[in-house]
Amino acid sequence: MEVINALGRRKRAIARVFVSEGTGKITINKRDLAQYFPSTILQYVVKQPLNKLGAIEKYDIKVNLSGGGFTGQSQALRLAIARALVKINAEDKSALRSEGFMTRDPRSVERKKPGRPKARKRFQFSKR
Repeated sequence: MEVINALGRRKRAIARVFVSEGTGKITINKRDLAQYFPSTILQYVVKQPLNKLGAIEKYDIKVNLSGGGFTGQSQALRLAIARALVKINAEDKSALRSEGFMTRDPRSVERKKPGRPKARKRFQFSKR
């Protein structure tokens, strides 16, 4: 099997994933998954699509992650892994979609408006 690549985004985070057959090693920016995401919750989020298909020990995954915070990065990575798994086997798409792994979360930070301290916050109103 050749290397399959996919892209996942969430907020400002971008994850480029390269999946090949292997032993289940996940490398993010040349660091191990447990080293990059010390939180077990974020590790679980990243592995969700693999757990759903029972493919944890089947593939080696190399990742280039940039932008955003750790939560956005982990969710971008989950989307990228799910997309790569669908490229490998298209029949898995419905199982991953039912869990919500194939949907790109469109929510991002609203822009700051001129004349205001933040996007929606206003300066205190003074009548007198």
